[in-house]
Amino acid sequence: MTANSRRPRGLRLWPVGTALALTFTAAIAVAATAFFIGWDLLGARSLKPERQLTSSTLFDLVKLSFGVVAGAGALVALVVAYRRQRVDEDGALRESTRLHTERFTTAVSQLGDESAAVRLGGVHALAGLADDAPTRALRQTCIDVLCAYVRLPYTLEAHLPTGDIAARHAYVSLREVRHTVIRLIRDHLQLDADHPRSWGGHDFDFTGAVFDGGDFGGAKFHGGTADFSRVSFAAGHVSFTFASFAGDGSGNFRGASFAGGTVSFSHTTFDGTIFDEVTVDFRGASFTGGTVNFRGASFTGGMINFDGVSFEGSAVDFREAYFSSRTVRFFRVDFRAGAVDFSGARGTVPNGLVPPSGAPLPAGLTIPPAWHQTP
Repeated sequence: MTANSRRPRGLRLWPVGTALALTFTAAIAVAATAFFIGWDLLGARSLKPERQLTSSTLFDLVKLSFGVVAGAGALVALVVAYRRQRVDEDGALRESTRLHTERFTTAVSQLGDESAAVRLGGVHALAGLADDAPTRALRQTCIDVLCAYVRLPYTLEAHLPTGDIAARHAYVSLREVRHTVIRLIRDHLQLDADHPRSWGGHDFDFTGAVFDGGDFGGAKFHGGTADFSRVSFAAGHVSFTFASFAGDGSGNFRGASFAGGTVSFSHTTFDGTIFDEVTVDFRGASFTGGTVNFRGASFTGGMINFDGVSFEGSAVDFREAYFSSRTVRFFRVDFRAGAVDFSGARGTVPNGLVPPSGAPLPAGLTIPPAWHQTP
């Protein structure tokens, strides 16, 4: 979706006649209500009839007439001023949107430049545009483009032609740009939700992306969606240390591949209690080789789903993790040749992790003594 497609719609205002009629009706209703309330509070029973108008009474009627005319004029002026203010605000928004669109087009064109330095400039320009966006939708557009850049096809270092210096230089340059995108997203997600430059509550779509490094440490994925489904974490070090995931769909790792390198969820908080919904989904993810660290992570509230996960030759560390979620699922998990360590873990035993009484633990799985089921 482009910035133009998310441009705010035109300002909608009632016709002047309709607005004035409604304003006068509301004014009369308020005045009548105030009159009858005052009448009741004063305990009046009836009006004293006047057979003849005195000069003072006539003068009071004239003042009342002028007061009504003046009040009507004030109401008309108020309606006109309000409409003018709305039109001015809409004009300012349209102008801001126009300038934003021009800057957006320039920044996106920089992302496609052959020079890594120009692409880096485009990344920073888009992040600045997101900060200055006049509407939430335009900010989301900038975020969508940054996420899409990370999703572009990407060749890992291990797959580069041997001895091709030019290919390696291009790879290093592209990796620097991609890691800069990740770092900028992390920095904005570390800000408090009420900070004017916080990107909290927005959507982040990394579906099918390849990560060979990057730091999401301390990021707060709250409210919006963070989609890491079918992502490949291959080589390098990717950190979610001290990050937090909260709310429906805020952490989707379904079908992700953790192959080689190190992915750290150490001391990460998976909290579904804020919105009382599914928080994180690892269903069908595969952990093959490398190290994945959930040490000291906290799983609280909602559902944390590891159903169908495959641990093949990887070292997965759940030591000292805390489980208090209503539903943490480990059904149909494959522990082939992997080392999955829950030593020192506390709280509720995850569903499906521990075999029925008397059945041996899968090879490579270590759990706290208190979690062992007795016959």
